[in-house]
Amino acid sequence: MIRVALRRFAQALLTALAASLLVWAMLPLAPGDPAYRILYSQTQKEPLPAEIEALRHEMGLDKPLPLQYAQWLGKVARGDLARSWRTGQPVAEEISRRLPATLTLVGLALVVSVAVALLLALISAAFRDRWPDRVIRVYTQIGAALPTFLFGLLALQYIVVGAGVGKVLSGGALQMAILPALIIGIDRAAGWTQLLRASLIEAQEAGFAQVARARGARPRRILLIHALPNAALPFLTAIGVSVGALLGGSPIIEELFTWPGLGSYTVAALSARDFPVIQAFVLISALLYVAASLLIDLAAIALDPRLREAHP
Repeated sequence: MIRVALRRFAQALLTALAASLLVWAMLPLAPGDPAYRILYSQTQKEPLPAEIEALRHEMGLDKPLPLQYAQWLGKVARGDLARSWRTGQPVAEEISRRLPATLTLVGLALVVSVAVALLLALISAAFRDRWPDRVIRVYTQIGAALPTFLFGLLALQYIVVGAGVGKVLSGGALQMAILPALIIGIDRAAGWTQLLRASLIEAQEAGFAQVARARGARPRRILLIHALPNAALPFLTAIGVSVGALLGGSPIIEELFTWPGLGSYTVAALSARDFPVIQAFVLISALLYVAASLLIDLAAIALDPRLREAHP
């Protein structure tokens, strides 16, 4: 178990390094000269060539690319995410003030997603090909087809404005995160429900379930005690893969509901082509994805001995 866990940790570390390389490459591969864009955004005037060269030297842009990456990675490891081209403020400080609100929203959305997907998948598998199953399948198809921001716009129009539930301007209170978390969670749960339903139905038709059925086990016991644990691994994997997507999709909902997280900060950075902020957001999303995938892998190894035997 320890040997397999160490191997998974090494793989996660290599994945994180590869992700950091791709994130860093956003800057040198971007069109235009970063030094010119910084100087122009600060003064709104054409900078002199000497000023551009001086800033390029200060930023280390005149050094070989491998050395630039090594220096950038060293700064990131120390928590230095450079300064925003738009505001001139340290990106790490700006993110540290907003990240807790975003993590709160994403955490609530994750809880909602797991709870909704688990409940609906169990109902759908228990009433297979009957009206509850058909209704849930319609929901999953609609949820998988429509983007999250559309659900957000509909919620603003008919729930916040129409019914007067919630507020358009959020002050960051925890209760104000419930509605946007429900929107993100219900939208994400659609795909998870489809996956878990299919795994539950497959497990109910497996040999161990047929043996339990022949011994007189009730359908509810077969579903909850026998089928669910065997169907849980693909479900856990989907959760781990989707953590980064939850964080990456939160800025639009945060902007719609004026939630004081990374949303407005990231959207403004995208509009202004503020690459240090964009780099930091993508890097945080990637690292959260890697960390979540590692935790899910370790949980799967602990739950299923066959995975330990497959990787001695």
